[in-house]
Amino acid sequence: MGAYKYMRETYQKELKERGSLLKDKIFKWRRELVVTKVERPSNLIRARTLGYKAKEGYVIARVRIGKGRRRRQTPSGGRKPAHAYLIVQPGTSLRGQAEQKANRKYTNLEVLNSYLVGEDGNYKFFEVILVDTARLGLKMNKRRAYRGLTSVGKKSRGYRAKGNRTPRRRSKKKERKLSLGKKGRPGTVKPSSKKKESKAKK
Repeated sequence: MGAYKYMRETYQKELKERGSLLKDKIFKWRRELVVTKVERPSNLIRARTLGYKAKEGYVIARVRIGKGRRRRQTPSGGRKPAHAYLIVQPGTSLRGQAEQKANRKYTNLEVLNSYLVGEDGNYKFFEVILVDTARLGLKMNKRRAYRGLTSVGKKSRGYRAKGNRTPRRRSKKKERKLSLGKKGRPGTVKPSSKKKESKAKK
């Protein structure tokens, strides 16, 4: 693991300094398709830590995502005051959108994970690790990228809270159950055993 440590440091240094090598790469990536299949990962250490293996069944796709605000399409035909807004706040991050784009092209594969490769003024570039579950015999949830079951999806849903704390975004059904339990309605709160013991002593 000694070599991996130095490789990681040099790659991080290259990303921070934005040297000529990275600029040349981004110059080429900008002219490629939005989703392009890659022979080998550009950041090998990061890919290996996220579960990539150099064997059949693993595919890496580089995805280009536009930065900036999301301008919604203006409705045509008539006056629509409810839709009179320009900017849409997307529910997923740019990395999550990159995973969904990659999975939309490779529908027979499942998204394992993804990582940032580089960025410029207009775009961000991510590499998405895709897995062929049928060939490798892995049991994974279907359409993970769309259901928020990948690492980025769980982060956006608030499942990165440390300790015994519950996720920040709980479902309404769970909140309703908790609120009913706190109010002490019949059938929700069990009587404590301490009160029974004190009555028996008297």
